Amino acid sequence: VAMSIAVNIQTVRRRIEAAVRRRAERGLKTTPVKLVAVTKNQDEAAIRQCLDAGIDAIGENRVQEAQAKYPQFSSAVEWHLIGHLQTNKVKYAVRMFDYIHSVDSARLAQEIDKIAGKIGKQQPVLIQVNAAAEETKFGIEPDETLRLAEFICSLTNVKLCGLMTIAPYFANPENARPVFQEMYALFTRIRDCEFPEAKIEWLSMGMTNDYEIAVEEGANLVRVGTAIFGPRQY
Repeated sequence: VAMSIAVNIQTVRRRIEAAVRRRAERGLKTTPVKLVAVTKNQDEAAIRQCLDAGIDAIGENRVQEAQAKYPQFSSAVEWHLIGHLQTNKVKYAVRMFDYIHSVDSARLAQEIDKIAGKIGKQQPVLIQVNAAAEETKFGIEPDETLRLAEFICSLTNVKLCGLMTIAPYFANPENARPVFQEMYALFTRIRDCEFPEAKIEWLSMGMTNDYEIAVEEGANLVRVGTAIFGPRQY
């Protein structure tokens, strides 16, 4: 298994590089892409293999699951919360995560600000956008994003660092391309506002099924689990 995780990571990185080249060939702006390994349901050994293979950022969906793993790996790797965050879990999340990708309301942002202030931290966050307006997904409507960005930038202990989306699942990932294009346009619009308090640099989109298309359309952070660890064991 150790071998296959390392090989899988190399494969994913090669595919990301190829997607960046395809984007460049279209004459579009490219930036290096951060690979976040999604370690949901993975044990300590699998995470170690990831780190040995050069992964420097892991993504967790659930605060509770992260709490069990955090003590072993807190200093070795960047921690990204990529799943929905309930306000009652903020007090744990802010202590662990370097980035919270799933901020989708002023209320949640305020709670993060309050808790971060208590521990003297400025918490980097991304706004989760429900780009395809799916009823089953969390995230703010695209046209509400600017208002939430302005609100977050008014807070003292939260730093806005970018946007995140989860595209609908398509058997043919090509079908996700318009969603990613729309997100990139929204990302550049928000970034070009040049909020003095923000550092808008991350566009977090693309997972195992569609990360290559996401990178071709401007993602610079992808969240990959299955392509690294194999199909999930429930």
